[in-house]
Amino acid sequence: MPGLPRIRRLNETSMQTIDKFSFKGQKAFVRVDFNVPLDEKFNITDDTRIRAAIPTLKKILGDGGSVIIGSHLGRPKGVDSKYSLQHILPRVSELLGVKVDFAGDCLGESALRKSAALQPGQALLLENLRFYAAEEGKPRGLSDDASDEAKAVAKKAEKANQKEMAKQLASYATVYVNDAFGTAHRAHASTAIIADNFDAGHKLFGYLMQNEIDAVEKVLKDTARPFTAIMGGSKVSSKIEIIENLLTKVDNLIIAGGMTYTFTKALGGKIGNSIVEDDKLDLALSLLQKAKANGVHLVLAVDAKIADRFSNDANTKFVPVDEIPDGWEGLDIGPQTEKLFAEIIEKSKTVLWNGPTGVFEFENFTDGSRSVGNAIVKATQKGAFSLVGGGDSVACVNKFGIAEQMSYVSTGGGALLEFIEGKELPGIKAIRGY
Repeated sequence: MPGLPRIRRLNETSMQTIDKFSFKGQKAFVRVDFNVPLDEKFNITDDTRIRAAIPTLKKILGDGGSVIIGSHLGRPKGVDSKYSLQHILPRVSELLGVKVDFAGDCLGESALRKSAALQPGQALLLENLRFYAAEEGKPRGLSDDASDEAKAVAKKAEKANQKEMAKQLASYATVYVNDAFGTAHRAHASTAIIADNFDAGHKLFGYLMQNEIDAVEKVLKDTARPFTAIMGGSKVSSKIEIIENLLTKVDNLIIAGGMTYTFTKALGGKIGNSIVEDDKLDLALSLLQKAKANGVHLVLAVDAKIADRFSNDANTKFVPVDEIPDGWEGLDIGPQTEKLFAEIIEKSKTVLWNGPTGVFEFENFTDGSRSVGNAIVKATQKGAFSLVGGGDSVACVNKFGIAEQMSYVSTGGGALLEFIEGKELPGIKAIRGY
């Protein structure tokens, strides 16, 4: 109940779970991630995140409880109709199977009155939580050249506002459910701070959140071997922490995407006009050394599909990855590398895929990513556990129509990466205490 003293159970293993909890007569504040893409007419172009939270919402309603749904949409800098959750209200009602009411403000009189009036089996969607700066706990409108003292005062005030916002949101409900894995790495009012207002028996993860946690922990803590991770992406610098953590856990680490060319150049190869981080060449070499020291098989591309310009219609050819001529750039892996990667993946018992092998947005450069995806499908069919995460990887498996053939496809981007890096996620700690 709101206002009860917080019960600290730092090593609690018998945490409240959604399956065991009866929501009969309860009002649940459910933090979801309905940050879905909209077109220029505010039509939802991908409702995956909404559909992912429906089982949790239906469980609560089915038990005889009521739900108060909180989410953000986009990155508004204040109240902005462009980011109103009213745009998604019809789809939420359709998927949930009940008419969902709407409060035009998440903290105002409307939210207070409508949440108080909710009856069992009813649902209420609050307006965008990020219309308030207090949700994120970041001062707005403070100039960059403000004094350190002014910044400190503003930060302190906003933290107090954040705590007050969390308290008010909590006052609408008798139980808190976090089902927003995509924001679990943020210590926001509605994703972490709010949990302080509920005792240990009245705060829990939704189905989606629990599934995400279980999938990552199965990969990292209950690992069937060989364990292969495929890391794509354009920059080594953006993946350094996750790579370093994986080097203590995996048997095989496949480096793909634009990172390939930083490693290749560091080893003395010619990469033409390919994307490269020249200031990270030493870092690439150190990662190769760490892999060797840890007994990890770090695998790089041996050939590349190159283009004479960054375009789907560019002239292309295949060359050894370390012999790319000037004026050409690598935009995907070549057939020899496809075979090399596939052989390793198909022999694996645990597979993690984060990042495509090339510019998969261009149809002429999808073969490498498609090959990796198909190899993961084959490994999964043989009994491997496969986890796909990160926006581009998820886009790949959806584009190729193989998402359903993976063991688990994560809805989290930054949250997933930070979890794999071994970082403590505020949204998870707020519920289970660690």
